[in-house]
Amino acid sequence: MRRLSTTVLLLAALVTGCAPGDPEDTVISCRNDNECGDNEVCFPEGCGDPGKNIRVEVVPDPKGGLYAQDFRVEDLRSEQNIELFDPATLQGQVRVEGASTSSTYSAPVTLRLTGESLLIPGVIRRHETTLTPESSGYSLPVASGRYTVTLLAANPELPPQSTTRDVQPGRAVTLDFTLPVSTSLVRLSGKVVGRDGLPVDVDMEAQALDEALRPLSQRVAVKRATGELTLSLPPSAALLPNVLIQVLPTSAEALVPQKLFNVNPRQGIQEPLSMGDYGLPTTVRGRVKDLEGQPVAQATVYLQGKVGGGGQYSSRRVLTDANGVFEALTLASAIEPMMLHVVPPPSSRAGITLKSLTVPRAGLTLAQEVTCGDRMKVQGTLQLPSGSRPAAGVRVVAEPVAELNGWPRPSYRVEATRPTDDLGRFELALDPGQYRLDFLPADGLPRVSRIVTVRPGEDTPGGVQELSSFTLSKGRRVTGHVSFGGERVMSPAAPYASVRFFRVVDVEGKPSALLLSQTLTDQSGSYSTLLPTR
Repeated sequence: MRRLSTTVLLLAALVTGCAPGDPEDTVISCRNDNECGDNEVCFPEGCGDPGKNIRVEVVPDPKGGLYAQDFRVEDLRSEQNIELFDPATLQGQVRVEGASTSSTYSAPVTLRLTGESLLIPGVIRRHETTLTPESSGYSLPVASGRYTVTLLAANPELPPQSTTRDVQPGRAVTLDFTLPVSTSLVRLSGKVVGRDGLPVDVDMEAQALDEALRPLSQRVAVKRATGELTLSLPPSAALLPNVLIQVLPTSAEALVPQKLFNVNPRQGIQEPLSMGDYGLPTTVRGRVKDLEGQPVAQATVYLQGKVGGGGQYSSRRVLTDANGVFEALTLASAIEPMMLHVVPPPSSRAGITLKSLTVPRAGLTLAQEVTCGDRMKVQGTLQLPSGSRPAAGVRVVAEPVAELNGWPRPSYRVEATRPTDDLGRFELALDPGQYRLDFLPADGLPRVSRIVTVRPGEDTPGGVQELSSFTLSKGRRVTGHVSFGGERVMSPAAPYASVRFFRVVDVEGKPSALLLSQTLTDQSGSYSTLLPTR
């Protein structure tokens, strides 16, 4: 079996602390390495062994079918040689179940895998391929990871098949699919109509879902001329008390909502699926400004919410002009208001703003301008590894990793407008969310990272979130060689492979990965990188 033959170096030592107002601010396990025991250093989550929780990801050659492999580091050494496993594969049979036997399914299918690394939290893995199964089965090279695997037949009558699998490096994981015979399917036929009882004159599609919104059928087209549709569900659907039928337009440009309908699968669709009286398109006009009264140009504006007839609608996204003016085409809101989203560009001091609006059928021109509050000022100080001098000239980058409840996920990578000053001070303007802050020194020191949660402005007095002082780490050069194992490999070296080092930490009770270093091997499979020493 292939294995990680030697190991790497350490991680960033992070001086712990929390922003004012954070719950963690009252529970600080350590402030520096001197407060920790032997062979331990001070990380944000407390004292710990710097040799623990280190992970390595190697991506040899995705275009050649050699995908990511992840390794757990046990021993820390200055030389890190990595011997790769054989490619991991997902393999199996695709068959059709008959009355007394089954036969090979030999028409095109699409396999869609979505998941993440088994060892490195937050590192997403995706694969998708279309193939025609053979009597010998299928074999698909994949990255190691934990996946939800969905099979979609080219024949839209056949419902999707979905399951989960863990794929370890070097392993062949068997996953067989058995498609139901056509005569055993549960079919739901019906008609989609608009407010006037006539077919909706836009391209629509429909899909059956269970109560957890998992697909029970493929998406099928609604006949535009007649509104007719037929959904095919697996035989097990007949045992469900009800299923949901989702009807939605195929284009985001269509001024038609999407809607869910409850249907008893044993009784079928007994009445037309009416989209209800959602009204005609209407317009919302307004102007966006910042706290100083200046227009916010190039802000993205859209509306979301429940509309007449009981459906949900999301308008097309528009941009404000140089004067901060926008005009959004939408549908009227239902009894409850819709939500207006304003997302200023990353260069603006103004932050994401949500505003509740009741949109009448006659349209709406906002009497008052939409005022965006400032993005949160996230400030801090960096010190050199000695801990006694400020670290000047360090680039600071914020990568969004998660959203806060009730807020959209930040969509922008933000870099401080200037490196840290002579006092080691930095400042970022960020929307609410969870970020990984990457500190990138320019003087031969390694990059270090920390996870920071940015709260909404009303939760933080003064609109400033001050982080505790953060000490950079000394660097240690780590070299190594990445090679393929096994006799069948023509060349043992892995040239131009991506190599990334992570440390897994616990942030607010959730495992998260901090990127320590990333590099590429040269043509001979060798690499050299700088890692933190603590």
